[in-house]
Amino acid sequence: MVKALRSVLQPVLLAVGLPVVILAVWWVLTAGSTSYFNPPLRTIVGVFGDTWFSSPFGESRIAVDVVPSVLRLLSGYAVALVVGVTLGVAIGSSRVLRAYAEPVLEFFRAIPPPVMVPILMLFLGIGDTMKIVVIATGCLWPILLNTVEGVRGLDPVLRDTARAYRLGRVATVRHLVLRGASPQIVTGARQALSIGIILMVISEMFAAKDGLGFSIVQFQRSFAIPEMWSGVILLGVVGVLLSLVFRAVTNAVLGWYLGYRQSQHGGA
Repeated sequence: MVKALRSVLQPVLLAVGLPVVILAVWWVLTAGSTSYFNPPLRTIVGVFGDTWFSSPFGESRIAVDVVPSVLRLLSGYAVALVVGVTLGVAIGSSRVLRAYAEPVLEFFRAIPPPVMVPILMLFLGIGDTMKIVVIATGCLWPILLNTVEGVRGLDPVLRDTARAYRLGRVATVRHLVLRGASPQIVTGARQALSIGIILMVISEMFAAKDGLGFSIVQFQRSFAIPEMWSGVILLGVVGVLLSLVFRAVTNAVLGWYLGYRQSQHGGA
């Protein structure tokens, strides 16, 4: 019973331990702060609820700003995931296609995604489409490149075995290529999620009318500093929640791989 309880509590303590320590240190160091730009943490916490959850004139900021931001992030991320995996499988499976595509991929990968924001604004305006495209273009490269490397790294013996058993193209891609490259794909998807959150905020700082990034900038411009800091904290909370969801999905998708790694580690 004690061992089971320890196995449950240990991951929780490891996950929340460091954030609690950081918040405690922040609370203590700013307790006596008189700086306008660095208010005490207790002041930031005090305005957090009213800023994001109260709705005296209609919907709360959570509904008006945070939910649209997350929806745009998920939309752009989903587009990048589908396009990145599809192109990655195609490029990784063909030596000729890879030879032609790699210089182009290296060129576009070297361009920082935030640079594309003003360019895309010229063609797509300042609406949701522009923001989704910005997020998608930034998230695409880690997914695409990791998928290519994952497909290239597949054991040739497995390909020969699939060919010997006369598996069709769709079955080979589904059961061999995607499954074999899935650890690399998940690695790229994890990197892309962090990039997507950054681009979500950046895209909402340019001529936007809603969104979490828009609200943070508006608070800063109106000198509502505690509210601005509360937005930064909320952004971190959103990132943590999305990371937890991603980890749960990863454990479900890569259950076979994680079990294999664990058995190998236990055997060693």
